[in-house]
Amino acid sequence: MIIRKPSRTVLLFLLPFLMVILLFSVFIYYTVSGYSEDYLFKLLEARANKVAKENFEGGNNIKNNLTQNRFSEKLPHEKDYFISIKKGLDLKKEANKIGVDTAFFSNVIRKGNSEYVSAQYLYKGIRYKSKSGDFIVITVAENYFEKNKSETFAKTLLFVVGATLLLLLYIAIYYTKNIFKPIAAITESVKEISSENLHLRLDDTHTNTELHELTYTFNDMLDRMETSFETQNNFISNASHELRTPLTAIIGEADVALSKLRSPEDYIESLQVILQEAEKLDNKTKALLFLAQTGFNGKVQKFEKIRIDELLWEVKENLEGMNSKNKIFIDTELLPENPMKLKVNGNIQLLHLALSNIISNGCKYSNYQTVTVSIGASDDFVYIVVKDTGIGIPQDEIKYIYDPFFRASNTKKYEGFGIGLPLTRNIIRMHNGKLLVTSVENEGTTVQITLPAWKAVVI
Repeated sequence: MIIRKPSRTVLLFLLPFLMVILLFSVFIYYTVSGYSEDYLFKLLEARANKVAKENFEGGNNIKNNLTQNRFSEKLPHEKDYFISIKKGLDLKKEANKIGVDTAFFSNVIRKGNSEYVSAQYLYKGIRYKSKSGDFIVITVAENYFEKNKSETFAKTLLFVVGATLLLLLYIAIYYTKNIFKPIAAITESVKEISSENLHLRLDDTHTNTELHELTYTFNDMLDRMETSFETQNNFISNASHELRTPLTAIIGEADVALSKLRSPEDYIESLQVILQEAEKLDNKTKALLFLAQTGFNGKVQKFEKIRIDELLWEVKENLEGMNSKNKIFIDTELLPENPMKLKVNGNIQLLHLALSNIISNGCKYSNYQTVTVSIGASDDFVYIVVKDTGIGIPQDEIKYIYDPFFRASNTKKYEGFGIGLPLTRNIIRMHNGKLLVTSVENEGTTVQITLPAWKAVVI
């Protein structure tokens, strides 16, 4: 395949140029040929007028219907004929004598002049009126270009075409080799990369802008694939662990309860443990299913016009109602004067869930200190900033916060599944928004959510 592509490229490069050169050569040949004929016909016409004047106005008598003139300077193989136009003139007979067709004579009589081209000669005829009567004056000369120059000119053009073809072939082969050699190297490098060695990258040392862009695109794709594979492996590992833990507890507790006859109180205690672990398993399963569902196209969800400030007040009321320890302060200093700027196109249930996750995490991980929620807007976007003063996230662990089931090393004493933030990011992405998390350990975390404003959304 690598050998065939340059060959095809050479052909694609050569064929258009070759066709252009051939057409241009044909155009030049016929242009020169036509120009030569036109020029000779003009000379013949001037010659015909000259010899007519010399013969009919110079006192010479024409004794025969067909007479060869001998008084003027000749063109190559020139002959001059004078035919009297009189009643009973046999045009066909005269045409056969000279070697032209009858239409040539008819055009001279009717139009006053005519031209005729044979394989070897050019014929120019004019109608000339004199005191002696009307005459057809015909001047004949050799078709000099066709007889002497056309073959040489054609050979010259063919030589030029051949030389140009060889030059183009050399240029095409040279450039296709230089183009496809690095592409072939890139292809071979890509073939060596598989799921087992996704850490490999293409050598990005090309000076060619297009090849540099191609290499950069491949490497960027490999970065995303490697991240996706790592996330998938991490998800499977964590999911299996998170689901196996409550299942193991349920099975173990059931085995203990069934190992021998026990008192009703022991059975009740065992059932309570089983119920508690089953509820954990149910919550984790629901969270996993919800996380998977938010990976689909957001257009399957029902979207409507939503006032973000109203939604935030609703989330605040709901969270404080669920847990009286939650303390949420909504900062309205940056609210725009025009409330229409606070409207977005979205699914109210999903956005409620996303904002609840972010704010409740702020409350939980700050040991229920006050969480500040600021809201602002521009002409194109609505901004929500959630800031807490809690435990923060270790700097070397921030890159893992969107991995399902990942929990920072300093959150062991806090309840949670590690699904809330990945789920929130999926929801924000469904709304064409952005989620940015910045954090300093033991100082707090700031989450900024950016959503397109209603009028900026293309529906």
